[in-house]
Amino acid sequence: MDKKCVVIGGGLAGVEAAAQLAKRGVGVTLYEMKPARFSPAHTSDGLAELVCSNSLKSTLLSAAAGLLKAEMEVLGSVCVEAAKKCSVPAGGALAVDRERFSALVTQETESNPLIKIVRAEVAELPRDKVTIVAAGPLVSDSLAEDISAVCGGLLSFFDAAAPIITAESVDMDFAFTASRYDRGGNDYINCPMDKEEYERFHRELIRAKRAELREFEKKGSVYEGCMPVEVMAARGCDTLRFGPLRPVGLRDPRTGKRPWAVLQMRRENAEGTLLNLVGFQTNLKFGEQQRVFSMIPALHHVDFVRYGVMHRNTFINSPRLLNTDFSMRQTRGMFFCGQLTGVEGYMESAASGIIAGINAARFISGLPSAVPPRETMIGALCRHVGENISGDYQPMGSSFGLLPALDEKVRDKKLRNETLSRRSLELMKVFSKDVL
Repeated sequence: MDKKCVVIGGGLAGVEAAAQLAKRGVGVTLYEMKPARFSPAHTSDGLAELVCSNSLKSTLLSAAAGLLKAEMEVLGSVCVEAAKKCSVPAGGALAVDRERFSALVTQETESNPLIKIVRAEVAELPRDKVTIVAAGPLVSDSLAEDISAVCGGLLSFFDAAAPIITAESVDMDFAFTASRYDRGGNDYINCPMDKEEYERFHRELIRAKRAELREFEKKGSVYEGCMPVEVMAARGCDTLRFGPLRPVGLRDPRTGKRPWAVLQMRRENAEGTLLNLVGFQTNLKFGEQQRVFSMIPALHHVDFVRYGVMHRNTFINSPRLLNTDFSMRQTRGMFFCGQLTGVEGYMESAASGIIAGINAARFISGLPSAVPPRETMIGALCRHVGENISGDYQPMGSSFGLLPALDEKVRDKKLRNETLSRRSLELMKVFSKDVL
């Protein structure tokens, strides 16, 4: 068998898969439909474009997201390496300058002599080549139809992106810089509201007009992890105060007290000229976003660079279709990875690409498949995709709840999670040597 593989999609999962294949001497043809065609959420020509948030979540080993990235680093992740090179301050989180991140990953991929990038849309899955499908949750209609034919139907859910504003439009007389519990210095700009201001904001938020969904989108359901802020607000007056607007761990220096509610904003670029409204994914009409969000005192002169948007995401019923190595059960030599499989999150998608790339290379070389131990975060996600027995399969991000319990009982949550992480990383280091 020729040592060649087709990868469809130049997102985080696709570039990770291509890198792992090339590392093992496999020639890769990587198809990316941009700039010939853009999805509703993408705007740049670059590979690995981040569209929903610039945060790749926590770096702490006491957090599941931190463990996930540490495991990916052990496996030689191009995305984690690039993210560290273009990080912007975000407390204990790894947030990146989106443009620099995409540019670094694109440069790394283009410079690899074993990877050929073809800028063209793929309308049908190759049936005669080893193929990794990393087309993403916003897969084009023509390819989605062919995937549906191969997979026997698709599942849909909605994803929403938060607005981005200019930092200079924030009135700092009504805001302050701090991270929760003083972790990470002054990485966040905090916009406090008192009880009256919050209740007025909440009242207008749930009354605001939403963008009209297309007919085919009305059949989906909103995924909890990307819940639009107006949908969350409709669940009750205090829902936001216990969610994205929670004030815990913050103290307004103007009053010396904890605010009633707080909107946090983090840097969107390295220069800090753009800010992302944390947890404010929305499907409100653009004019309504301007009207309602400017009711927050610090944002009364807010200048939007990008309004929040909402779009359809698509994923396959992976437990019925895929093995834990992301290969199809019924079609030898075909692999899926990324959010299309039902892993949720940027790094989770990238991690699935690593495993798909490793196993496509092993398939080409006649080697048995290799999946990290279930005690690792990546191994646990692999098993969510390939072994989930729930009748209602839903996307899943990294979570310590996916890991087997420790042999010894540890009451302190932080210590327990750090112990789980140490166990996972030791096992991942062994796995990485086995699959070189």
